[in-house]
Amino acid sequence: MSSIPEFAELLANARKSAVHLEMRDAYYSNPRFEAWRDGHRVDWVDRASWWRPFHQDIADAVARGVVIRRARIVSEPVTDYIRWEHYQTRANLEAGEQVRWLPRQRAWDLLLPGSDLWIFDGRLMRVHHFSGDGEWVSKELCDSPAVVDQHAAAFERIWERAVPHDQYEVE
Repeated sequence: MSSIPEFAELLANARKSAVHLEMRDAYYSNPRFEAWRDGHRVDWVDRASWWRPFHQDIADAVARGVVIRRARIVSEPVTDYIRWEHYQTRANLEAGEQVRWLPRQRAWDLLLPGSDLWIFDGRLMRVHHFSGDGEWVSKELCDSPAVVDQHAAAFERIWERAVPHDQYEVE
């Protein structure tokens, strides 16, 4: 596919499901992560201070009946970045996502995709490529039924084994 729509457009076109797989222990530099590491905490009561267009896109999709699931495969002990992600996952949950965590040592016998990804309605996959230090490199779309089905099946195996957010504790 030559032109890759933005995430918001892909999600707006989803009718049944959107699943997201994240497998890195750290991602590119993020000012909100840096602030958290410096001691700043979200004022969850002041929704306007943390609610972003992404959260609204998720909430709108959920309101249309789209089930959105996110699975994160993480090394333990977790990195500071993962500790921050766990903390800020409340925003994902409030937007309507379901989130689970799978410790990497519990995933060793699964065949895992090579990159982070989103799958929309089990038919279209957006793959995210990162550099070794977690910087964003590129994205691509895949609509090959065989490839998308393989990745969707991998996601389901991960999801079944993963721990729901409210049961996963980070130290």
